[in-house]
Amino acid sequence: MENIEKLREMIDESSKIVFFGGAGVSTESGIPDFRSKDGLYNQHDVRFDKYQPEYLLSHSCLMHEPKVYFEFHRQKMDTRNIEPNNAHKYLAKLEEQGKLIGVVTQNIDGLHQKAGSQKVFEIHGSALRNYCMKCGTPYPVDYIFDSEDEIPKCDYCGGTVRADITLYEEGLPEDQVQGAINAISSADMMIIGGTSLTVYPAASFVNYFKGRNLVIINRDPLNIRVGENVLVIQDKIGEVFSELAKLQGITL
Repeated sequence: MENIEKLREMIDESSKIVFFGGAGVSTESGIPDFRSKDGLYNQHDVRFDKYQPEYLLSHSCLMHEPKVYFEFHRQKMDTRNIEPNNAHKYLAKLEEQGKLIGVVTQNIDGLHQKAGSQKVFEIHGSALRNYCMKCGTPYPVDYIFDSEDEIPKCDYCGGTVRADITLYEEGLPEDQVQGAINAISSADMMIIGGTSLTVYPAASFVNYFKGRNLVIINRDPLNIRVGENVLVIQDKIGEVFSELAKLQGITL
């Protein structure tokens, strides 16, 4: 509770807060993360056991074994019926108050926007957007999941339709990256949540923060060194923000 009160004080004295989030923000909505003991990479599916997890989410898999790639995508990446949790809702409220200047997320589920956040930088893209790799025609979120073809094809040119997510071996979207860097660079407070800060280049974004208040909220212990002036809260981020909202009189 002492840490929650300290977090509240830091938020009260800050006017340009940026949030940087990872998979742990979405796990409380029922979406498995990639690296925890219960994560996506440790779920054993007979169809995928012979593949390395990183390969299944790689550009190489999409190009060389598209049937495998799309089967994995359909089974593991469908977040259409997932609802935001209190972490997403609290951040949306913070933005409403004019205190939060941006959410930088590594997640591809669109839950921040679903909760009401407007300034979201999706540095790994979104599974809610699809496009043709050949002609660029955009397709709705349901297209890949509802397609009767093993490899979804464009209605106009016959090209392969893929999700607008950043796969392994692909570069991050430049506009989202620049927006994220600008927000982090101008922030006076940064809250990092639901990430072990081990995934690069995303983890390096923290280096752009030059503000006063830095907070890390993560369920599991961090395997990195943090500065003495960093507030570290080892707990589920949804529960932390729920308690914080109660202290502030915010209804989620």
